[in-house]
Amino acid sequence: MSRTPDPALLGLAQGWCALSALHGRIEAHIERALQAAHGLSVREFSVLDVLSRQHSGEGGHLRMNEVAEAVVLSQSATTRLVNRLEDRGLLTRYLCLTDRRGIYTDVTEAGLALLEQARPTNDTALREALDEASKREDLAPLVTAVESLVPAS
Repeated sequence: MSRTPDPALLGLAQGWCALSALHGRIEAHIERALQAAHGLSVREFSVLDVLSRQHSGEGGHLRMNEVAEAVVLSQSATTRLVNRLEDRGLLTRYLCLTDRRGIYTDVTEAGLALLEQARPTNDTALREALDEASKREDLAPLVTAVESLVPAS
């Protein structure tokens, strides 16, 4: 026996599909730009960006599980990503002084320099992807919603 789909659930499913499509388009566009100009993936850029915002005050450093949450990766994938960035000299790890079980990760000077070079590429690619998506009827409302999140200057 077939049931009539709930219109509200159908609308949610369509909205989720549109949001997923927007995310995929933006991420793919930024990935191509970062790889071509800086040899960085979107995830690598995200990790460098998140870790560059740390500070030396109380609660200023992130543990690996917090980094994983911030960049939306599993802990094992985050560990592999951090290993690759450390092998490239972009990150360094050290033991927490107050909890010897904790390991912190910092961006090196080389990592900060690469991040500074890559940030305009990331920002330009994001703007281009949003502009392109805004031309599509199904994605335009989502682009407007994303743009409305920008704080007034």
